Amino acid sequence: MSKRALTTESGAPVADNQNSASAGVGGPLLLQDQHLLEKLARFNRERIPERVVHARGSGAYGHFEVTDDVTGFTHADFLSEIGRRTEVFARFSTVADSLGGADAVRDPRGFAVKFYTAEGNYDLVGNNTPVFFVKDPVKFPDFIHSQKRDPFTGRQEPDNVWDFWAHSPEATHQVTWLMGDRGIPASYRHMNGYGSHTYQWTNAEGEAFFVKYHFKTNQGIRSLSGEQAAEIAGKDPSSHQTDLLQAIERGVHPSWTLYVQIMPAAEAADYRFNPFDLTKVWPHADHPLRRVGRLVLDRNPDNVFAEVEQAAFSPNNFVPGIGPSPDKMLQGRLFAYADAQRYRLGVNHTLLAVNAPRATTAHNYGRDGLMAVNGQGRRAKNYEPNSYDGPAETGRPLSAPLPVSGHTGTHEAPAHTKDDDFFQAGELYRLMSEDERQRLVANIAGGLSQVSRDDVIEKNLAHFHAADPDYGRRVEEAVRALRED
Repeated sequence: MSKRALTTESGAPVADNQNSASAGVGGPLLLQDQHLLEKLARFNRERIPERVVHARGSGAYGHFEVTDDVTGFTHADFLSEIGRRTEVFARFSTVADSLGGADAVRDPRGFAVKFYTAEGNYDLVGNNTPVFFVKDPVKFPDFIHSQKRDPFTGRQEPDNVWDFWAHSPEATHQVTWLMGDRGIPASYRHMNGYGSHTYQWTNAEGEAFFVKYHFKTNQGIRSLSGEQAAEIAGKDPSSHQTDLLQAIERGVHPSWTLYVQIMPAAEAADYRFNPFDLTKVWPHADHPLRRVGRLVLDRNPDNVFAEVEQAAFSPNNFVPGIGPSPDKMLQGRLFAYADAQRYRLGVNHTLLAVNAPRATTAHNYGRDGLMAVNGQGRRAKNYEPNSYDGPAETGRPLSAPLPVSGHTGTHEAPAHTKDDDFFQAGELYRLMSEDERQRLVANIAGGLSQVSRDDVIEKNLAHFHAADPDYGRRVEEAVRALRED
């Protein structure tokens, strides 16, 4: 029996629910993609008032200090000289659970940093993993739905979790990260952070580079086993919050060293796999880590609601010298994050103390709306251009333009010579020690064995076999043994 056609909310049939419309193959996404915008906008409005994702979080203030010269790659002012310090606010979070969930769970962690620079706030929004489950934002709402509580049973269902992954082979790399030893950090202080997406840096001469951010914890990596996590979550569901708060209060200030990988823009088109694919890492042998500076957190918020829950991050908050890449997931998030904040906190959320610029002052023609404060703009004109000395455009773009070509439409990502959904997952598996492999297999089998449909199990096993024959064999044997018990 044929399935009913998937439609938009106005009833129009959806031709492609896997790929967003872009300006040519591999180009930026198009505002005319009504299906993508409708999905993301509706998804952002599914819960009120807590965040749909990253609801359970902790935050702290601190500073970022430049330790190495990167002016050959970006003219961003806050990175312009060694020793330059910029105030920051960082927020860490679990992804899938609600505000009342436990901290010590197997889940990616959000890792977001707001830099209060003299040229405006710069938001770097990432995770504690360098990759993600999907590569196109049109699939993001579906992915999160599969990980959240089932609409009928009201709990997270292994059938839903693994069914989505069975139909998304690109998720195999991130699943291997999540089910491995780093899947449950011991604390927010003992995990790395990654920008995950590919971003663009532009230097003073207008040369463009693509970059990936890596925040390496100076406390060392520490993680929990499933058994340890269950015990800690039962004793203190807020264990990560407790640890971060108490460490800073007693003067033990957590820090991370920021490194970047840099790729000249001209290399991207011919790189062996798509460098803008969020399910892939760039091998360090190709693009070594370059040290940039040090992030230090040294002050707790005075009010968690005002400063953590109302903290609003959006990857479209760029500053001169830094901009977007054609990374599809990043392109979707440029809209979705800001839209989520406008819905959850209101159109004037940037006037809240934690979100307002600190090293400069915002000047624009935004007026009125919910929670407008301080006679916003007062009697000044609210249009531009004007003859009354109002703020005016600079004519200086923040970053280099992205070249585009081709026809509009929904396109699969451009094919590179070594594009593959499984190779990097296999590489990660082969890097693990034997003990790490045993724990990875046990973690995967523990969840996959609970799935009720044999075809979903077989599809997932095929992904692990494709990543590495030994990986697939061991997961298959472990699942069989658990299902026979």
